[in-house]
Amino acid sequence: MSDFLISPAYAQSTGGGGGASSLIQFLPYVLVFGIFYFLMIRPQQQKQKQLRESLSKLRRGDRVLTAGGIIGIVRKADDEASEIELEIAPNVRVQVMRSTITSVLTSSDKAANDTAPASKA
Repeated sequence: MSDFLISPAYAQSTGGGGGASSLIQFLPYVLVFGIFYFLMIRPQQQKQKQLRESLSKLRRGDRVLTAGGIIGIVRKADDEASEIELEIAPNVRVQVMRSTITSVLTSSDKAANDTAPASKA
């Protein structure tokens, strides 16, 4: 009675030369990974590299956006320091971590406290 509900299982052959067919079966996975790499992974890596460079070049007067959505103007930024002082309103200054800045909105070419040397005539 128990043999009535269970069907017998038979071994199947692999089909001979499986080297080429297994390579062909693996090829779509390689293609999908390649497409993901060039369309998603690589552009994201380039964007992160660009953000790291812009964060290392932060200067006084740059407008930045923090991860919390606060837009402020950099008032004090040391190259070695991980903290940056932002002015978010007139006479309201906050300390934020450099890593919480998500983008630099506008960058000043010259620091605000830099002045051109006076030419002597």
